[in-house]
Amino acid sequence: MIKAIAVDMDGTFLNSNKTYDEHRFDMIFQQLKAQNIKFIAASGNQYAKLKSIFGERDMFFVAENGAVIYEGNTLYDYQAFDRDFYQEMIDYLNIEREIDNLIVCGLNSAYILKDNTDAFKKDAHFYYRELKEIDTFQDLPEDEYVKIALNINRESHPTLDEDLSIRFSENLKLVSSGRDSIDLIIPGMTKGSALERLLKHWQLAAEDLMAFGDANNDLDMLQLAKHSYVMANSEDETLFKIANYVAPSHDEQGVLTTIEEKVLQSLN
Repeated sequence: MIKAIAVDMDGTFLNSNKTYDEHRFDMIFQQLKAQNIKFIAASGNQYAKLKSIFGERDMFFVAENGAVIYEGNTLYDYQAFDRDFYQEMIDYLNIEREIDNLIVCGLNSAYILKDNTDAFKKDAHFYYRELKEIDTFQDLPEDEYVKIALNINRESHPTLDEDLSIRFSENLKLVSSGRDSIDLIIPGMTKGSALERLLKHWQLAAEDLMAFGDANNDLDMLQLAKHSYVMANSEDETLFKIANYVAPSHDEQGVLTTIEEKVLQSLN
């Protein structure tokens, strides 16, 4: 029996307009809650952004690709980079590679440069509800830093992934949430590892978990869950090999439809 459901956001739970059918979800959510089935938003997004999507619903949030876990409004667990190592990565990207399109992600806020383009700032403010503009990345505010988000033209930086892996090797993991989006995270701090910690806390097994995803950063989450679904709109061929099932696309509300058909109908 399914006792926990984890869903990615962009390209999975949210449609192309970054919205979802709130009334339909509310009906589903109340039925899940009545059966004590946990609902987890598992995303590369900031916790504050996830809260803005779901409001005050009594649910769990795996944010920043697994580095931060919240139970409702309460911080459950987090893992931050070593501060000196984090600054070394920032300096490499910003100074040596001359990349300004960075979002420096802390537990309390995210940070971007004041002199970024208006277009970049607009996108950053959309995805990060708690966001501050700073003069330089070489004097970061006091915070616990959990992730670096890059938005780059891969044709301009064709070797960046390999260069980062070689330079920082065992201390860094790269995951992609879209074609030009790269998240730099702590090895072992992924959506899947966060879900493993929650399952252990709840005394549940992978057999009890249903998960939905569409991108590279959902890979280990789908490997973990017995009831794993890749979205039909996914462009990641690996996920179709890893996942046990295919859900209708995000624009067809595939997550909600699958939960209704595979979970709720079996309870009635």
